[in-house]
Amino acid sequence: MKIVICPNVEQATLLAARVMEDALRQTPDITLGLATGRTMEKVYAALVQAHRDRGLDFSHCQSFNLDEYVGISPSSTQSYRAYMHTHLFSRVNIALSATHVPDGMATDLAARCAGYEKALHACGGVGLQLLGLGENGHIGFNEPFSAFTSCTRVVTLDPATREQNRSMFDDDLAQVPYHAVTMGVGTILDARRIVVLATGAAKARVVADMIEGPLTASISATALQMHANCLVITDEAAATALTRRAFIDHLMQHDAELQGLLS
Repeated sequence: MKIVICPNVEQATLLAARVMEDALRQTPDITLGLATGRTMEKVYAALVQAHRDRGLDFSHCQSFNLDEYVGISPSSTQSYRAYMHTHLFSRVNIALSATHVPDGMATDLAARCAGYEKALHACGGVGLQLLGLGENGHIGFNEPFSAFTSCTRVVTLDPATREQNRSMFDDDLAQVPYHAVTMGVGTILDARRIVVLATGAAKARVVADMIEGPLTASISATALQMHANCLVITDEAAATALTRRAFIDHLMQHDAELQGLLS
């Protein structure tokens, strides 16, 4: 892992967006793995700004989203398809046919999940995967006890996850689905490059677990320790539980790649 601790959430968000912008400029036909959630809204806003102000071109890339709720129509405002349309797809020049979001309304979910994996492999796999981090350590919707080799599949959501997401459903927990389709931990690890963005004091404990803790299926994000090209970006609030902070600061000062990111 490479770890960058930014002074505040704004700088952390802008750095994540810049990494994505640089990757898209270097490889215009890249396949992007995309995430949703409040943490990502400012990332997408920055990419939209780059498209408008600096001509960032999305016309040759493809995107695959991490997850979607089961039983929520793509046209619903609570769907992740609608989220992506609102925050990114409708605001840049990406072809809608090149955007992929799991289908939570499929009659045969298992077959549709297998098809999602097949489509992902057919385009050469994810070149850059953007990840958020759940407070229980999930990446995508890979809740505790997800196998590190898991592929795209239907999962049962942790009660804590449903509680955290209730604000998207008019603050009514009864409306929050119990199941979702998610890329698996193994699918995520197949990405050639991963960027994790985690901000805020509520993420401090799980950030420390992800970076410093033992590998455990109880915290899916610990699997990222095994990835050869994973960049973790946090703000100061999310870094407060790290016990190896002095060494992390040392690496930030003396690692040439990290210095390039921070310059």
